[in-house]
Amino acid sequence: MSVTNAQNAKNDDDASRLPEQAEPVLRPDSGVEKRRNLGVGSFILLGVGAFVFLFPFYYMLIGSLQTAPDTSIFGAFPNPANITGANYVQINESINLFRGLLNSGIFTGGVILFTVIFGLLVGYALAQMKFRGRGVVFGMMLLVQMIPFQLLLIPLYVMIVRDYGLADSFLGMILPFAINSTAVFVFRQYFLQLPSTLFEAARIDGASELRILWQIAIPLVRPAIVTAVLLTFIGPWNEFLWPFLVTKEQSLQPLAVSLANFISNIAGQAGNPFGAILAGACVLAAPAVALFIFFQRQFISTNIGSSVKG
Repeated sequence: MSVTNAQNAKNDDDASRLPEQAEPVLRPDSGVEKRRNLGVGSFILLGVGAFVFLFPFYYMLIGSLQTAPDTSIFGAFPNPANITGANYVQINESINLFRGLLNSGIFTGGVILFTVIFGLLVGYALAQMKFRGRGVVFGMMLLVQMIPFQLLLIPLYVMIVRDYGLADSFLGMILPFAINSTAVFVFRQYFLQLPSTLFEAARIDGASELRILWQIAIPLVRPAIVTAVLLTFIGPWNEFLWPFLVTKEQSLQPLAVSLANFISNIAGQAGNPFGAILAGACVLAAPAVALFIFFQRQFISTNIGSSVKG
């Protein structure tokens, strides 16, 4: 047989394989296959659950736009004759929404910054450095997660306000949340997955631990940084009790504290206090909702990953 015939036979054999190779392979655990397995009852159940979960947010938005409060069942349906934006103007004139949002952003941003810095340092030390008492430190970190923050309020208040004199300051609000044991745990788990030979080679070359952390470890655990930021954001953004205790100056209070002061002192003088309070709640929830919309995929993977690693 000539070389040309052999080549033609090979091409025919390859051509016969092409349709088989191009055929898409549907994995049994793919999302499409799972959706096919859902029945009508499952869709109805999921729809009811979604409606029950989202209805408070919908009612909050509709209530913030009503000229006169309608607490009947018909109040859940938008009435064009009863829609206005005056509630947002009224709550802004009472408590300065922009200043409250800015204070919440400074407070939350400071907490996230300290959480990432200390989380990376402590997580790297617990995972890749060998020192006496490392297991005790890790055990104490897990123990801290089991103590409610409310139990620490009084000693923290005495230490921050009386001893350190940090009342009415952003630093006084941020310090109790500077180290997040959950973030430390997440960083430790990510650093443990990295090969130790990578760090030993860098040490042999004379690199310091901080240089190894900055140039080798951090670029490899960027998903962990995103995870820590997303897990940390919601807590300080919605935090009310601690900022309320340490701040009396209204120009420094986060929006959650300003809304509480409005409800206690000013709401009775408003024409529609119900609508004004819901308007303030919508403004407070808007950044969190926007963050969830833009980082929805990371939120889902963060929750799944943290539950698996835990």
